[in-house]
Amino acid sequence: MNTTADLPILVGVDGSESSVDALRYAVTLAGALGRPIRAVMTWDYAALIDLYPTPGRSPEKETAAHLDAVIARAFTEGRPAGLTTRVVAGPPASVLIAESRHAEMLVLGTRGRGGFTGLLLGSVSAACAAHAHCPVLIVRHEKQEG
Repeated sequence: MNTTADLPILVGVDGSESSVDALRYAVTLAGALGRPIRAVMTWDYAALIDLYPTPGRSPEKETAAHLDAVIARAFTEGRPAGLTTRVVAGPPASVLIAESRHAEMLVLGTRGRGGFTGLLLGSVSAACAAHAHCPVLIVRHEKQEG
């Protein structure tokens, strides 16, 4: 396990409500532990889009803008101190597992944007829990009554 004081709390963000909950919790945890926090969002080309790239389109820039929007939605009072972001190309589970080599802890939501809504734990969270190189905290999303 990594124990260096400057290792961040890593949080995987995909824009889902569960990942927003994880982001908020990770910021609280990072503050309590005196750790920096790094929010990571991934992007990947869809198989058919690779055949005909759209001129002028930048998935990396679009993903970075999406991550900034999610952070703004999660923290309406302003961006938390010590929060950095990283946008990485690749499948979410693989990217987060690789990133976990340089993190004190990985924080994830229970479910992201996958299509199998009946599952208690999404495939990315399950893969990271099984293979990450640091402790993994999975934050359960509480549905609002209404």
